[in-house]
Amino acid sequence: MSKQFAVIGAGRFGLSVAKTLHELEHEVLVIDKDEERIQENMNVATQVVQADSTDEMALKSLGVRNFDVVVVAIGQDIQASILTTLILKELGVETVVVKAQNQNHAKVLYKIGASKVVFPERDMGARVAHNLVTPNILDFIELSDEYSIFEIIASEKLAGKDLVNLNIRARFGCNVMAIKNTDKINIAPSAKDVIHEGDIMVVIGHNDDLKKFQDFVINGKR
Repeated sequence: MSKQFAVIGAGRFGLSVAKTLHELEHEVLVIDKDEERIQENMNVATQVVQADSTDEMALKSLGVRNFDVVVVAIGQDIQASILTTLILKELGVETVVVKAQNQNHAKVLYKIGASKVVFPERDMGARVAHNLVTPNILDFIELSDEYSIFEIIASEKLAGKDLVNLNIRARFGCNVMAIKNTDKINIAPSAKDVIHEGDIMVVIGHNDDLKKFQDFVINGKR
């Protein structure tokens, strides 16, 4: 199901989040006050606009209150980051995810209502984007431009079926590297190993194939 995201700040982190969300077929609005940066990145999202995020009227006119999630990815300007977050919460944005420079910055952001605070050195933009879109995905690691590994929570659609039945490699082109549950981790599971609802599956594959498998796990799509 497509969601609407706004990303404020077209730096490296913000563009990484926006591009990944857009590739996952979600509507994405990118906002930055730098005209040159906007012109250079017109194709990374559904819409890219120049605006000052510390101007409440500007954000209101862009309709940010209607977005499912707003990501504040402002660079070094901590004051602008805090003020933007405050304005977004006052406008009624339910989920605001903010990039923080340090722990003190993060504490302030949480106090004024940030839903989640991320540190770019620990949370790659692509990983954050996948987690925003799909709560079932616990972790996402890019191996290259085309291949990744993710951890996904097994839904009821997979429950009670073994890997032979699911035939994940043939149907989706992905490989299950491990299955984790509360008791143990099963490295290199065999074809007869049964998946239970809530198990964590560690899966490797081409990004397109992982997307198809993700849709199957979440929505039952094939």
